[in-house]
Amino acid sequence: MNSRLKVGFVGLGSQGGPMARRIAEAGFSLQVWARRAVTLESFEKLAVEVSPSLSAMGAACDVACVCVRNDQDAEEVVLPERGGLLDGMQPGGTIVVHSTVHPETCRRLAAKAAERGVTLLDAPVSGGGDVAAAGGLTVMVGGDSEIFERCRPIFETYGNLVRYLGPLGSAQICKLLNNLLFSANLQVSSELLDLAESLGADPNALLEIVEASSGGSFALRAVPLLRSGGQAAALANLAKDYHLILDLAADSGVRETNLARAAGVLAEIVATAEPKRGDFNRD
Repeated sequence: MNSRLKVGFVGLGSQGGPMARRIAEAGFSLQVWARRAVTLESFEKLAVEVSPSLSAMGAACDVACVCVRNDQDAEEVVLPERGGLLDGMQPGGTIVVHSTVHPETCRRLAAKAAERGVTLLDAPVSGGGDVAAAGGLTVMVGGDSEIFERCRPIFETYGNLVRYLGPLGSAQICKLLNNLLFSANLQVSSELLDLAESLGADPNALLEIVEASSGGSFALRAVPLLRSGGQAAALANLAKDYHLILDLAADSGVRETNLARAAGVLAEIVATAEPKRGDFNRD
């Protein structure tokens, strides 16, 4: 493992925090940055340096990982004119965008990075905070293959499946398609439970039976938690990703699919639960 790489991490939220801790526990030199001091408390017992600014982190790191909530936040923490990582990053450095954002956002940021001799990879992840803490995330990566191999040891600290997918933006497309399918599955599963009640079936008993049968799915297991008000931020992120994939589909000439119709209903349901910008993973 190339633990001599100096790593920075921005976005210490519910998923980014466990990812950063895995990097530090693996022996990498790690710097973190956060707007709020309370966010850094869980790193106090680790050999982690707190950076005074994003620019300073960029200057000190070989690889800077970004795990913020959306496109706007990604631009804010990367762009030099906003005091982001590129304000200090040296030629030869790498920025890794773990956020799920529009592929075009990654391409714009990569063009800005290239002006300073810095490379950018898009590397969205799937699994959630508990999975990240156990080192079991799925890490999808697009961009320069040699840079991917250089960064692979970092990805493997929190990823069980680390997969190179091709040119920059490829990983974002794959992640968005995954989330679209999950959204559609959630909607169908929710309607199934409503139908069960209408037919006089016990929804809890149905869940137990279906999970032990061919109809079981991760989405079906998630519906009761989501209906109870849990994971509002995760639902809002699915709604965000739904709009991103619709933009991609429209650009390619695909206007509507069964997946999009099903996920669209979900997007309407969760729109009111969307947290304020910055509440999720840009701590």
